Amino acid sequence: MPQLRLQLAAAIIAVAGACSAASASFDLNEATVDAIQLGFKNGTPTSKQLVLFSLDRLNPLLHGVIEVNPDALAQAERANAERRRSPFRCGHPLHGVAVLLKDNIATRDRLNTTAGSLALLGSVARRDAGVGARLRAAGAGILGKANPTEWSAFRPTPNGWSARGGQTLSPYVLSTDPCGSSSGSAEAAAANMAAVTLGTETDGSILCPASKNSVVGIKPTVGLTSRAGVIPISPRQDTIGPMCRTVSDAVHVLDAIVGYDALDAEATGAASKYIPNDGYGQFLRMDGLKGKRIGIPNGFFTEEIYGKKQLRVYQKHIALIRKHGAMVIENIGIAKNLTEVQNVLFSNEHTAMLAEFKQSLNAYLSDLLYSPVGSLADIIAFNKAHPVEERLKDFGRPYFIEAENTNGIGPVAKAAIQLLNKLSDDGLEELMKKNQLDAIVTPNNDGRVFFAIGGMPAITVPAGYDDQGVPFGICFGGLKGYEPRLIEMAYAFEQATKVRRMPSFKH
Repeated sequence: MPQLRLQLAAAIIAVAGACSAASASFDLNEATVDAIQLGFKNGTPTSKQLVLFSLDRLNPLLHGVIEVNPDALAQAERANAERRRSPFRCGHPLHGVAVLLKDNIATRDRLNTTAGSLALLGSVARRDAGVGARLRAAGAGILGKANPTEWSAFRPTPNGWSARGGQTLSPYVLSTDPCGSSSGSAEAAAANMAAVTLGTETDGSILCPASKNSVVGIKPTVGLTSRAGVIPISPRQDTIGPMCRTVSDAVHVLDAIVGYDALDAEATGAASKYIPNDGYGQFLRMDGLKGKRIGIPNGFFTEEIYGKKQLRVYQKHIALIRKHGAMVIENIGIAKNLTEVQNVLFSNEHTAMLAEFKQSLNAYLSDLLYSPVGSLADIIAFNKAHPVEERLKDFGRPYFIEAENTNGIGPVAKAAIQLLNKLSDDGLEELMKKNQLDAIVTPNNDGRVFFAIGGMPAITVPAGYDDQGVPFGICFGGLKGYEPRLIEMAYAFEQATKVRRMPSFKH
């Protein structure tokens, strides 16, 4: 059955080139969600042409897409028919738009959900993940699954699909590490393989690949988007968010996926109070930087890390932020010794996540209708039995074994969690409250661990390209529920700089 699905995907790809000319009057390269919806109203492109365009752009070099939905064209035809029958009832910005999901987000369809592992190939979810169900309710289609690791179980080739792994690559400079487990989603958005994509983050997995692939990544407040049906790592830190070419596209996706979910009741119930009436689109404001108080912490923007040229670009951006009405407070300290505190955070985060991973993964597996493996112990055994396919020589999976050796959230893990909470309360939270900050600004994903341990939101926006053409980003992060003001700042910055350019696929 998996091989049949891959053959069907290959057949879809084969006709994509022949059909893409049908939408020649509308340039789908870099097309935003708003432009696509306007095109739908004018009759071109159709949802089918949009899917075919995406499939025609699948790039075998990048290994970012590991499976195409064999029902993608049928979904698109259904969306076309819905618009013909009742155009005024198809008003959601994502209606008829095909979304690429990271392959740890379960779907109840003919797609696999594997987290990049052959051990889960053929597993059957009981239902769509909460975020996927909300996308379908908005009228979006599911284009396929993005590589959720740095190595995929399947990769596209010019003649179809093969079961050999491939390393994900940045579409800007192919030799560059695309950074993090949501790199497949970021690459696909950057290279126009999908209009919009979803990623997930525990610590940096949205923010880092967004920065390295010149796309916008939104890491929402933990619980703002449901984690139900998403292969977990840490319930304290896991969150699902959009990765798109523009802030407005990312906000359209965010509006579609936030909200309460009874299957993730505690987290989504607590975070629902942050969701604004009338959604997040109202915060796409050109003057969104005006009147904001923004902190620049010590130790992040340094010449030792980024060099003179890139640092000058960041300094220009900070000056521009001031020019657009923000009060920028520089040289504030999250900690006296940033490196030392980060090391303490990473160490205790690792201790806590090992126990959380085993517990939450086993719970996820037990909820599947069918799975070749039923526990973390089974996955470890599968990996040992399939060392070549699972690339044990390269990666070894030591964290799996460490996690399996834990026994629930014991005293050591509890102590680590308590320390993380204290460091968050006494660190970034206190800093922002004391200085009455709307955000702190950091390069790329350098502040990720501070946002991660506190369940806080952050948005990364393209900021420039280095001498080799490798993208870098700038990150606006804040306290829980600060999405509205972060969106205002990120959008105003994006519109004032317009840094993003199409990838060049340099070697």
